[in-house]
Amino acid sequence: MKKIFLFAAVALVALSSCKKDADKKEKIFKGEVKPFQMGKAWTWYEVDENDNPVRLAITIDDAAMNSLSAATSDGDGDSHHMENSLSLALHPKALATPFKHVMLDWNPAGHEPVFYMKPHFDFHFYETTEAERLAIPLYEQAPDKFDNEPAAAYLPANYISTPQGVPQMGKHWVDVTSSEFTPAGFNQTFIYGTYDGKVTFYEPMITEEFLKANPSFERSIPQPAKFQSAGWYPTKMRIAKQNGTTNIILENFVKRQAN
Repeated sequence: MKKIFLFAAVALVALSSCKKDADKKEKIFKGEVKPFQMGKAWTWYEVDENDNPVRLAITIDDAAMNSLSAATSDGDGDSHHMENSLSLALHPKALATPFKHVMLDWNPAGHEPVFYMKPHFDFHFYETTEAERLAIPLYEQAPDKFDNEPAAAYLPANYISTPQGVPQMGKHWVDVTSSEFTPAGFNQTFIYGTYDGKVTFYEPMITEEFLKANPSFERSIPQPAKFQSAGWYPTKMRIAKQNGTTNIILENFVKRQAN
């Protein structure tokens, strides 16, 4: 009889342990996986024990990072066999944050303005749906909406807007204290985006060289004084290379009130 009770106790402990392991696994929710370069990219979202946001990330596997298309002689990316821009959906759980989808952009020759002409990634975390983003026209077709800027308090101090705007993105705001405005030059920076009076995206922008040289890196995200919508907003950005992947992570979420 003692053996039966002992067996039952062991089985109960094992089942409890399995349940705890399963609960732990369910704290990370993976988004869709898509081909990128010669590898893959995807998003993932992590919550705490109260189902609150912990991390939101874009992941690129080593196969993609090791096959990045190069710039051609005319300055365009050699993308005839690879995708340089990728729209990625988030797991539905991630809608607890302000973000609704992300764009992963590889720029093998950089892009304008001139201080961003290094090979680099744009990691756009959009607060708008993909349909809303795709509906943003050329600047010349809607200058009033591009130039309808939010009140200064909704953007971090030291941020200024760049001229005009980009179709299917919006107007970009840059941090004048960032490295691209110093003799050191561009290595990594954090951009904000707006359109028609609203903050519409967060954008870590990071050079290929910096990613290769920094398997682990963390920085604060400049914060505005006010927020247009209530929700959980990230206060830090981190690079983490692990298990054959490069992860661009937004973390240290803080709950904000609309004001």
